[in-house]
Amino acid sequence: MEKRRVVITGLGAITPLGNSVAEFWSGLKAGKSGICPITHFDASINKVHYAAEVKNFNAGDYMDPKEARKMARFSQYAVAATKQALEDSKLLGNAEVLDETGCILGVGIGGFEVTEASAKGYFNSGCTKTAPMTIPELIPNEAGGNIAMQFGCHGPVQAVSTACSSGTDAMGVAFDMVRSGRLDVCLTGGAESTINGYAIVAFEVLHALSTGFDDDPTKASRPFDKKRNGFVMGEGAGVLVFEEYEHAKARGAKIYAEVAGYGSSCDGYHLTSPNPDGICGSKCMTRALKDAGMDPSEIQYYNAHGTSTHINDPSETNMIKLAFGEENARKLKISSTKSMHGHCLGATGAIEAIACINAINDSFVPPTINLEEQDVEGGCDLDYVPNKGIEMNVDAAMSATFGFGGHNGAIILKKVR
Repeated sequence: MEKRRVVITGLGAITPLGNSVAEFWSGLKAGKSGICPITHFDASINKVHYAAEVKNFNAGDYMDPKEARKMARFSQYAVAATKQALEDSKLLGNAEVLDETGCILGVGIGGFEVTEASAKGYFNSGCTKTAPMTIPELIPNEAGGNIAMQFGCHGPVQAVSTACSSGTDAMGVAFDMVRSGRLDVCLTGGAESTINGYAIVAFEVLHALSTGFDDDPTKASRPFDKKRNGFVMGEGAGVLVFEEYEHAKARGAKIYAEVAGYGSSCDGYHLTSPNPDGICGSKCMTRALKDAGMDPSEIQYYNAHGTSTHINDPSETNMIKLAFGEENARKLKISSTKSMHGHCLGATGAIEAIACINAINDSFVPPTINLEEQDVEGGCDLDYVPNKGIEMNVDAAMSATFGFGGHNGAIILKKVR
C-alpha cells in the first residue's frame, strides 16, 4: 500500500517566549531569553530560583473559565495551543472534519502541581481536604480528553509519555496514523507544566537543574558552553495540525511543511543519563532519515535537544556525527533553542518542531544563546550557531529529543514540493 503524504496546516504555541507562534518565533530570532525568577510559587527554600515560565496567560481567553478551573495548567496550555492551531488551519468549528479528527498528545508528567496540592491537603487534613477533581486533573491523558471535549474530536485520542521525547513521539504516532489512512486529520504535539515546589526539588535532588545564575537567570541555559551546569525548567504547549496532503489541497488549506520521516530508539543504558557514546541515540536519527528516504546531506538545520547538561551535550554531538557522518555533521547548522525557552519536558519536541517549521518558512536558523566559550575540549565541537541567528535557505530540518529512560525520537520536516 502506497504511503500517503502528511503535511502541517496549523500551528499553536504557548511558550515562555510568548503565547502565540508569532511571538515565540520573534523571540527566537531575536535571541531573547524567557528565563526569569520563579513566580509560580515561593522558591526561597529551594536551591533553584529561576525557570522559563509561561507569562501573561489567561485561560479564559481560550475557554470557558468554569471549564478551565477543572484543568491543570498543562491541560489549559494544551487547549489554548489547540485553539490557535485550529484557527490557523481554518478548521475551528468545522464539525464534520473535527468529528473524524484524532488527537495524539505527548505529556511527560502531567498535573504535578495538582499532585502537590492534593498531597498537602491529604497529609495536613486527611480526606476532607482532598479535591474531588484530583485524578481527572493530574493524569497525562486528560489534556487530550479536554481537547476532544472542547473541540468535538471523536477520532482516537491518546497520550504518549516517553519523558522528554513525548512530544516528538506523539508526532511520530500521529504521522503514522495519517500516512497509513487511519485518519485524514490529527492534532498532535505536547504539553507540560512542572514549575512547582515539589517538581523543582525532585529535579534538584537529581542534580539535573542549573544553579548559580540568580544574578542573571537569562544566562542559566547555556548548551554546549563550558559553564553549563544543568537544564532550566520550562513549560508550555505546542500543537500542530497533521493532515493528509490531498485532503489539505482539496479544502485550500495553507501548508507550512511536509512531515518527511520519523524514527525512535532506546538506549537501554541508564534511567536518567544518555549513553555517552551516542550510538543508540543516533539510531533514531538514522531511522528518521531512512523513513524519509533522505540522505544526511539533504538536512540543513538540526534543532538539538541541547539541554545544557554536562552529559547530554557531548553525547548528542556524538550522535549527530554518527548519524550524519563527520563531513555532513560539520556542515550542519545546529542550535538549541532551549537556551531561550528552557526545557519544556513533554512539550519540548512539539515546540522545537514549530521552531523548525518557522526556520524552513522564514529562511532563518535561530541561535544558541549564551554560547560564550564553546566546550570543544569536552566534545562539543560542531557549529551550534552561537548567539546570533543566520539567514539561510532551509529545505529540510530535523528535530531530535532524548528522555529519561533512554527514549530517543527524531522527526524530519521539509518544504512541500
